[in-house]
Amino acid sequence: MPSELSVTEEQALGLDDRHLVVVEGNCKIHPTALPALQSLTSICGQSGSGLGIASGYRSFERQLAIFNAKARGERKVLDDRGCAVDLKCLSVREQLFAILRFSALPGASRHHWGSDMDVFDPMAMPAGYQVQLTMAECEEGGVFGALHRLLDEHLPHSEFYRPYARDLGAIAPEPWHLSYAPLARAYEKVLTRDLLGDCLQCADLALKPVVMRHLDDIYRRFVQLESCSEK
Repeated sequence: MPSELSVTEEQALGLDDRHLVVVEGNCKIHPTALPALQSLTSICGQSGSGLGIASGYRSFERQLAIFNAKARGERKVLDDRGCAVDLKCLSVREQLFAILRFSALPGASRHHWGSDMDVFDPMAMPAGYQVQLTMAECEEGGVFGALHRLLDEHLPHSEFYRPYARDLGAIAPEPWHLSYAPLARAYEKVLTRDLLGDCLQCADLALKPVVMRHLDDIYRRFVQLESCSEK
């Protein structure tokens, strides 16, 4: 990452996308990540796999809409088996952490940064197939299994890594989620607990009282991941 590159609090929170570039239709990423992405795409292509972006940058407002829709029962919340959770049977704290298993708080999503993206292989998709972003797609025999074997091989030699590679008991594993490590480091330093808390206090956030009551725990478990120290 160029030494002169600076990142701002607004960018870290998903409140500013003016610095991003558009790739693959409407997906946006940070321009600093583009050369490494192009290199990884070329490597995959040489082995017969595509590297498409299902989701790149996501704004604070978009993440807020996703979170609120789940908290209000307007959008399904799934468990680890892919089954819908009946939120009415849970305490408000349990509801919150069930949502956070698969969906970040607005302001706390790595998709705000332009460094992170969800990837798939468009060349492997049968006609009419809809990308699900599930573990089954990534495993041996899954529609994107070949792509993920390639990523297993080449990611250690690239500047990308999987921040959700392992289940640490909070966020569910997401092998399709790639992060450009040099840029992610910078945003991890900017996104402090207090910055996130101040932002959420001003937002029209569902479950806000329980979120703020547990924000220290949420920040530690869902935001402060094992960092990119290996990159």
